[in-house]
Amino acid sequence: MTDQIRQHIEGDAYCETLGIELRSLEPGLARMQLEVTEDLTNFHGTPHGGAIYSLADAAFAAASNSRGETAVALETNISYLEAVDVGTELTATATETHASGRTAEYEVVVTDEDEERVATFRGRVYKP
Repeated sequence: MTDQIRQHIEGDAYCETLGIELRSLEPGLARMQLEVTEDLTNFHGTPHGGAIYSLADAAFAAASNSRGETAVALETNISYLEAVDVGTELTATATETHASGRTAEYEVVVTDEDEERVATFRGRVYKP
């Protein structure tokens, strides 16, 4: 089942378009990576918040669906902490922090190559 889940997640067309790649997947945990390219910057020359959000959201989706049960987002939020340069490899690590009945909560930490925190994302899912 894990290979099937991994293939399903890796086949995400939006992630492919942005260059987001799945690096690891375990029950309740996922790690995704994205290299910041010129195409992903805003008018300040820094990564667009939407690109960082998309990376975090992809890790959140992977972790919350990692057991093969459908999970859909109920709510999310993100705090942007640091800007990074073009060429930086960002890693989003999503960890399940609470699960109860049909809902679960996840924290996603986005870091740069030096493991400095760039953003923190939090989300809750519903499992229909």
